[in-house]
This record gives sequence, C-alpha cells and structure tokens, in this order.
Amino acid sequence: MILGPRMNVLDKVLTLRPTSVVARLGTASRLPVLNPRELVKALEKVPAALPCLPVPSRAMLPGLLAAARGEDAVLGVLCPHPLSDRGAAERFVTAVQQVAEADGHARPLFLQAGPVRVTKVEPETLAQLQEGIFRLVDAGFSLVSLDVTRLEADMAVEVVRRLAVAVLERELSLEVSLPASSAGDELEGARALLEGFQRQGLDVRFLRVPETLLGEEELDVQFLQNLVELAGQHGTGVAVGEAGRRSTRVLPTYVAAGVKKVECAAPFERLALAAYPEAVRTSLEQKAEKAGLGAGELLGVLGEQLAPLDARDASRLEALTFAEASEVLAALGASRTGWKSMLFLAENRGD
Repeated sequence: MILGPRMNVLDKVLTLRPTSVVARLGTASRLPVLNPRELVKALEKVPAALPCLPVPSRAMLPGLLAAARGEDAVLGVLCPHPLSDRGAAERFVTAVQQVAEADGHARPLFLQAGPVRVTKVEPETLAQLQEGIFRLVDAGFSLVSLDVTRLEADMAVEVVRRLAVAVLERELSLEVSLPASSAGDELEGARALLEGFQRQGLDVRFLRVPETLLGEEELDVQFLQNLVELAGQHGTGVAVGEAGRRSTRVLPTYVAAGVKKVECAAPFERLALAAYPEAVRTSLEQKAEKAGLGAGELLGVLGEQLAPLDARDASRLEALTFAEASEVLAALGASRTGWKSMLFLAENRGD
C-alpha cells in the first residue's frame, strides 16, 4: 500500500536531476543525484547542514550509503582531487552509482568535485583547469568546489568567472573558498569576494571556510555567525570545510550558527588509513609530506594504485565507516531529512 506513493514521490524527484547527471547515469537509472541547491531549498526551515563526506577508500562507500539510509538522511559524497588524472572523476561517479544502485539507494545524494585548488593564474594553467572542470560537469558532479585561498579577492573573482562557465551554464552548484587575506581581515576579504561575484552576476551557492580559520583552541562562533549573515545578504550559504579535525562534537555548533553545508573529512581519512598495513601508512605519510597533503588526502588520490584490502579488513572498514557516518549525520541534524526533502521537492517542483 505504501510502495505506490513512495514510487510516485521518487519519480517526481528524479525529474529534478541535472541533465548532465542523467546523461552520466543513464536514463534507466533511478538514483536521485540532485543539485545541492534543491536540497538547501528543501531544508530551509530544518535545523540541519548538508553533510559532505569523502571516500578515501572505495571500501567505505557501502558504509557511507548504508548510514544515509539508516538515518534517512541526505548525503553528499566528495571526490577531493578529481583532476588527479583524466579518468579519476568518471571512475569515482561510476563507483558511487554501482554501489548505490546495487543497494537500492533511494535517498537524495549530491556529488561534490573538489575543492579544485587554483594556485597559478597563467593562461595555460587556467585553460587546463577550465578543460578539467568541463570534464567534471560531464562526469556527473552536481557541485564543483574551487579553492582560491592563494588569490586576492579581485583576482579570485576573475578566475572564478573564467573557470565556472560550464558549472553555471548547466545551472549546477558552485562553491568557492575564502580568498587570501591578512589574519583578522577574513570578513573583509569575504565581502570583497561576494561583492565581486554580485557585480559579475556569478551565482555562487556556497562560500567555503576551512575549519582551521575558525579558531585553534575554541571555535570563533561570532566570526562564523558574521560570515553567515554576510553571505546570506548576497544569497550565498556558508560551508565549513575540513571539519572534524579535532572532534566531531563541534558539528552541532555549525548548524546552530546557520552553516548550510559541512564537509567532514578527517574522521574518515583516519579510518581509511588505519585499515592499511603499517608499511603502507608510513609510505603514504612520507609521500604526503613531500606533496604538501595529508596522508588521508593522498590515500584518496592513490587508493586505486594500492593493493586492495582483504575481505576481512574491507568488511571491518565498511562497518566502522557506517558507525562514524551515522554519528556525523546525526550531529549535523541530517537524520530524517531524506524522505522529508523528497516530499518537499515532489510537491514544489515548479517553484
């Protein structure tokens, strides 16, 4: 008796998938990979932040998706270095699709590419990045994140204008990090960036602030609230990146401050690293130090090149991932947002 209405709701929600997502998944797919813009709209009056979790090891995917079903939660899945090689983005989306469809996943998902780091602004470098971002759109990501933390605000605006063409033409969601600024001037840097986007007519969905900027010992709640208010004046939501480095207990504070999205990578990177033998971990740590990355980040880039985990270790990692993800989803207020958001979207598709 319940199946009919549920299927009808899913059918309606599926019509909201971006065309690039449908093209990648195939018209027969019934996986609700949505634009985060729709999910923010659906949860506007709900005290929750969109969770975005990484997949440093493919063995973690079943646990992440099972946690979203168990908590009835919306979920974002993150590919942190999608341009690490030409096929990385497509392989990531394919892996998510295969696992999700095999498990009959029917709760809203969004797929994030990046943050894509912009460290140089030479024409050749920007042309390569622009080509790479076109590939991310075609790969089926519904959110692209650009890291312009090394650029001043005016240059960041110009770079985003050039790089985000494909994202904005397809009406996908765009996330941009805070620009470079002196310590204590981050709010003014954010203001200059947002005003620049407004002048250029750039629709930036999220302004990303790394957790490290929110205080070393105690969370700078006032700064975060000021940033949320400022971004809101420009029609943009605040996203916290690299959250959970010290503890996931801070996550509800982000929700209370009005943050719209939280990217929580550290706990899952630690779990993934611990699943590998000590020799592999040591090698990753040494390579990561040379590359200027965290060992967990590097694992996300090189994971496919490593020997696969044996069945026992993979099963244990899946179970630990399920437990960790369930806690994170609950802490972000995402529990019971899956079906609720689908009902809202099915009823308000024309708005």
